[in-house]
Amino acid sequence: MNLAQKDLQHIWHPCSQMKDYEDLPPIIIDHAKGLYLYDVHGKRYADVVSSWWCNLLGHCNERINNAVKNQIDKLEHVIFANFSHTPAIDLCDRLSQILPAGLTKFLFTDNGSSAIEAAMKMSFQYHYQTGNPQKTRFIALSDAYHGETVGALSVGGVDLYSRIYKPMLLDIIRVNGPDCYRCRYGQHRDSCQAPCFAAAEQAFANYADTVCAFIAEPLVQGAAGMKIYPPIYLKKLRQACDQYKVHLIVDEIATGFGRTGKMFACDHANISPDIICLSKGLTGGYLPMALAVTTQTVYDAFYADYSEGKAFMHSHTYSGNPLACSAANEVLAIMQEECILENSNKNANYFRQLISDNLINHKHVGETRSIGLINAIELVADKSSKQPFDPKQRIGYQIYKKALAKGVVLRPLGDVLYFNPPLTINREEMDFVIQVCKECIGNVL
Repeated sequence: MNLAQKDLQHIWHPCSQMKDYEDLPPIIIDHAKGLYLYDVHGKRYADVVSSWWCNLLGHCNERINNAVKNQIDKLEHVIFANFSHTPAIDLCDRLSQILPAGLTKFLFTDNGSSAIEAAMKMSFQYHYQTGNPQKTRFIALSDAYHGETVGALSVGGVDLYSRIYKPMLLDIIRVNGPDCYRCRYGQHRDSCQAPCFAAAEQAFANYADTVCAFIAEPLVQGAAGMKIYPPIYLKKLRQACDQYKVHLIVDEIATGFGRTGKMFACDHANISPDIICLSKGLTGGYLPMALAVTTQTVYDAFYADYSEGKAFMHSHTYSGNPLACSAANEVLAIMQEECILENSNKNANYFRQLISDNLINHKHVGETRSIGLINAIELVADKSSKQPFDPKQRIGYQIYKKALAKGVVLRPLGDVLYFNPPLTINREEMDFVIQVCKECIGNVL
């Protein structure tokens, strides 16, 4: 029995119909370096999706490797209630200097979904303890994705993930989010004033008295197909939350740490949320860790004598794990010392033009869109009407299989192909992956 067969005998892979593995068995990775994964047969794969968007600075980065190696001989883990350690303290101090203004209190969790859950509970309890116990509901965008735990899945809006579980989910106030490719107002994301925000404004007007928080992915709705919307929408959202005394929870799990061309997506709009959720690139994709970071105002609502029962009784076994904190500290050091953001922005312009030159004129490429090094290619059956393909055709999945054969991990979101590579990808690697992408689109379509 080979490794792939043994894998399928035991392992239930995430976000997969396991029957597909009969046709495409799991690829067993032996080692990795930089952009590339290498399987047990020595075949190389360009990881242009950053292993689910978390590998920020390339696989097996020597500086991060050494930081984790050095930490493991000092302290691997310690209970984080009434105990602390230098890597966690240093990390919060570093982050407080680069996060949007006012975000100064750090709650550690161990994955993105858990950070969302913590943020939701934090907002709910804040309002309860500040004289507004009627504020119990959440507003979220259509096509949102915030994770797979029950609260996070509730505020998500992609039926593929949540439809079957709706009887067990929270009752969310759903707002039609921005859809710039198929704009209902006939405008363009680069020049509009977000007239689509009217839907959110109406939701605030109708429900704000019972709402504790509005949660949103800033600028990029990832699982929706890398939908990109303008910063003006975020500005209006911040203003409305202030007006109606509703918390703004921003999910920067996928967009943080340079993915959008700025350190945080919120920076494009010059706004600061009440709670920000961070994960994925936080540790460079090395170790699971997440943060829900909030303001002094929110924190103060929980600060009281123990007998008042106001403490935030939320915990995770691996909160503040020293190994993960050490990786995260080294990520921030590399970002600063090696001018990662500046260099990736220069390369982003090249990447964007390369994709446009090679793909925009294809009769089935409806739109190419980008922000930072994130680039998406939406495939459609008819370009003029923007009519999508029948999902049963699985066009994106067919292209994915062709690309794997040519050594590129081009895992699609439905029929949206996308690139979300490490910030360290170089131009030669860009040339290679775009050529493969173009060939595979041509082969399938």
